[in-house]
Amino acid sequence: MIVSIVTFKLPKPWTVAEAAAVFRSTAPRYLGMPGLVRKHYYVTESGERAGGIYFWESRAAAEACYTREWKATVAAKYGAHPDILYAEVPVSVDNLAKVIEPA
Repeated sequence: MIVSIVTFKLPKPWTVAEAAAVFRSTAPRYLGMPGLVRKHYYVTESGERAGGIYFWESRAAAEACYTREWKATVAAKYGAHPDILYAEVPVSVDNLAKVIEPA
């Protein structure tokens, strides 16, 4: 599994309510996206940065999402270009299912 952390500096700080309203408007495009396991949106406590934490089946699936067009849409919507950090996920703890993967 691959995690990608997308972050961008906002032109002006957002409240959690402002972030939630914007994120709800973009969330439907990620439902059913090939290779995407889960996405969590976030806004920092200061409201100066926001982004998403994505869990992907593979790096190829992640890169298929982060096209030039996607980056341009993010920049237009949030007023900043996204930075993307990729990382391998060697172990996961799922407290809802009460499992550690891989076991």
